[in-house]
Amino acid sequence: MLFSSITFLYYFLPWALLFYFLSGRYKNLVLFLTSLVFYAWGEPIYVFLMVFLTGIGYVFGILAEKYRESVWKKYLVGISVAAALFILGYFKYADFVVENVARVTGSAWELPGIVLPIGISFYTFQMISYVIDVGRGQKAQKNFISLAAYISMFPQLVAGPIVRYSHIEGQLEQRIHSKDMIAGGIGRFIAGLSKKVVIANTLGELTQNVLDSGQPSLLLGWLYGVAGAMQIYFDFSGYSDMAIGLGEILGFHFPENFNYPFISRSVAEFWRRWHMSLGNWFRDYLYIPLGGSRVSFPKYIRNICLVWLATGIWHGAAWNFVFWGLFFVPFFILEKLWLGKKLENSRILSRCYLLFVIIVSFLIFRVEHMEEVLYWTGMMFGRGVPFSTREALFFLKDYGGILILAVFGCTPGAKHLYVKMKSTETGAKVLDVLLPVCLGVMLFIDTAYLVNSSYNPFLYFRF
Repeated sequence: MLFSSITFLYYFLPWALLFYFLSGRYKNLVLFLTSLVFYAWGEPIYVFLMVFLTGIGYVFGILAEKYRESVWKKYLVGISVAAALFILGYFKYADFVVENVARVTGSAWELPGIVLPIGISFYTFQMISYVIDVGRGQKAQKNFISLAAYISMFPQLVAGPIVRYSHIEGQLEQRIHSKDMIAGGIGRFIAGLSKKVVIANTLGELTQNVLDSGQPSLLLGWLYGVAGAMQIYFDFSGYSDMAIGLGEILGFHFPENFNYPFISRSVAEFWRRWHMSLGNWFRDYLYIPLGGSRVSFPKYIRNICLVWLATGIWHGAAWNFVFWGLFFVPFFILEKLWLGKKLENSRILSRCYLLFVIIVSFLIFRVEHMEEVLYWTGMMFGRGVPFSTREALFFLKDYGGILILAVFGCTPGAKHLYVKMKSTETGAKVLDVLLPVCLGVMLFIDTAYLVNSSYNPFLYFRF
């Protein structure tokens, strides 16, 4: 079940919220049960897998706390992490490994054909971080339902953010519900829904039309590169906004996952602003344990390579994701050595550099064969193609409005305007009247898009 679906918006969510707010002190139980219904909607068999992983985290969390001062702690934590990674590896990478081994050896092996459980990377990482944190000194959760509600929580189960247990530990036991939080959560959810349905899906239609085009040109190449990068951003950040908004409605404060990454001036800054919960996870559980940057330069390169190899593999079982992760390594190294200081001194140069690197990186992210990346980057440089064609101009005219809206949405301009209006008495009164009306109109438009359009892809099924 997707957030951006009529089934979720008008059937599942109203009943889930009704049962939740009527449940009194059994809110965690209701949240767990509704999360199971949400997850089982598309693939009921994998509910048992998620409950099994939760059971592993529950048992080993208690054992890790009990034997925290003994030599057994590291073995208990290690076994739980290894079990979780084995399950994740089997479901996510078994077909990929078998296919590539068969290709190298020339064997005629049949692929296992394993279906990837949606959201398995997110809830597996949450379980792993919980057990590791207990081993590091955090208190273990003795109530299975509370831990299960945390791991299976439907608002952020499908596409994050990756929520650390320590971040919401207190909220699982006691959380505050208020009209302001609920109103803020509804606004955040509708904003995220609009980013996904109106902007991301429309940009997705544009990229598909460009792919189907038979008239290559420099303008067409840039339309594909820019629209594709922004589609991924608005799709992913839209889901994150919806998750954070739903969390507020339920009384939880989830961490932010995006902070206007396209206004960055370096690759390092971009990744501090993009999918922040994943970046923080790899920093705390892989990069820092390896020594981080406080090591010799060869080991620093090793650490960067391992982290970005893991980041690429985490996103999907395909070679383009491996190349996509490793693609950033030389830029991190160059920025650390000398490029970073030069970028700080030139706002225009730094932005042009960053946008080109990110556009190319998302070409790698989207395609299946590296030849396609060379084809599109060649087109972006005008290699063997005209500057424009009638078809490219038609696409630019037809989708110009949504492209302008997307570019503006990549900046904090709307947020600054809101804060400025809210800071004045007159502006606050205008917002009190205007904001509910705007949100109502946005929800109506989102619903109309969902009813009338058959194009509503889920980009994160491979996660």
